[in-house]
Amino acid sequence: TETSSRWMQQYGPTFKYHSVFGQQQLFTADAKAIRHILNNDHIYRKPESARYVLLQVFGRGLPVAEGDEHKTQRRVLNPAFGPSAIRGQTKIFAEYALKLRDTWLDELSRTGADSIEVDVVSWFGRLTLDVIGTAGFNYEFNALKGDVSELKEAYSTMFKLWPAYRLRAFIPAFRILPMKESAEFVSARETLNHLGRQFLHDAQVSASRQGETEEKTGKARDLLSLLVRANTTSDIHASMRMSDADVISQVPTFILAAHETTSIGITWTLFALTQHLEVQGKLRDELVNVKTDSPTMDELNALPYLDRVVRESLRMYSPVSNTVLRMADVDDVIPLSRPIVDKRGVQRREIRIKRGLNIQIPIQTMNKDPDMWGDDAKEFRPDRWLVPQEGTKTIPGVWGNQMTFSGGPHSYIGYRFALTEMKIALFVLLRAFNFETTLREEDLMKKDAMTQQPVLRSAPQSGSQLPLTIRPIVR
Repeated sequence: TETSSRWMQQYGPTFKYHSVFGQQQLFTADAKAIRHILNNDHIYRKPESARYVLLQVFGRGLPVAEGDEHKTQRRVLNPAFGPSAIRGQTKIFAEYALKLRDTWLDELSRTGADSIEVDVVSWFGRLTLDVIGTAGFNYEFNALKGDVSELKEAYSTMFKLWPAYRLRAFIPAFRILPMKESAEFVSARETLNHLGRQFLHDAQVSASRQGETEEKTGKARDLLSLLVRANTTSDIHASMRMSDADVISQVPTFILAAHETTSIGITWTLFALTQHLEVQGKLRDELVNVKTDSPTMDELNALPYLDRVVRESLRMYSPVSNTVLRMADVDDVIPLSRPIVDKRGVQRREIRIKRGLNIQIPIQTMNKDPDMWGDDAKEFRPDRWLVPQEGTKTIPGVWGNQMTFSGGPHSYIGYRFALTEMKIALFVLLRAFNFETTLREEDLMKKDAMTQQPVLRSAPQSGSQLPLTIRPIVR
């Protein structure tokens, strides 16, 4: 992110450069250009190198699919991640957030201490795993109780090892060479596939019970059952339906969308609130006035300061990858909102590109671009969302006038799930605890393992962690 920011200061928001492997790349943080690139997915696709890496984890699931295959998968998946489905899952989000609250309160009671230190990365990983187990697959992982999950171990292994495939992605000849991580990676992927087949069978049984509506059973349909139901509806021609293998490939997609992204999003939000205690206090004042421990989605969305805090946190600490990569399938002309000066000194409001050009869209850099967000772009200030900067209105993100969840047909499908679960967790925990830390921004670095995970500079060998001190709120 810092490198991208320096490049923008020196060369402007759009320029070409040569990568370490000698390939020409186009870097652009121009909102008009990005809208053109993301909305024309028949021209701009993920580069083969990026698809190779994603394929190792997601199979032929949604993050990898392109063209008609992507449209088919997205059409079938959309109902599972739509507003109605997420509204039905809100009780599940609250149930597990309350279980985490009570677990921490029990630990405080057991120790008799005024405060305890908790690693929120670990705890929120358990929280969101339990949530996606129930809400996604109607399966109890019992992660908050300390149970070890095959699925947790498998995807953690895959996400830990997938960076080892990056070099192979850029140098295809390396793909035939043996790699010490391969056996462990393949074993983890087989475990995911095995569990995926089990989840699919259960979802098919659930979806076949036409009479068991949410009103009768008292529980919402899990995401996979909704997917299976949508995939078998008479509205979809048989040729447009997903195969069982394609459905199973969505299991890692669900985990990334509704578990990894959400847990890291909550983690970074609470870190931001420990750095700005006045914001934490103001937010708590809003939350404690709600008369229920288990709010509905409508009640959550009626909390304006909570919404501003979440927006600002996701702008400042995007939990997903820092960069969107695309490659042009044909020659094209990309329009620009901010003109460039070419090597002949001529000002241009468009840039001509050749087929095969790789394009880099810097999410985090755009989210902190002073030209869009003002001179305080790198400051955590939730009240900026009271009157958003004029320049941010053109950002083509799917949510919140920011690029955190990308944009266009390939935008992040699980953003509603992630936002609602984040808000529920913050609602429950901030009403119960005060969060503090002596850590500062410079004490942390980000580890890119599908999500942007916090690592202590003083203990990088210990992996992702964020210890925070919690004190119970006495009311």
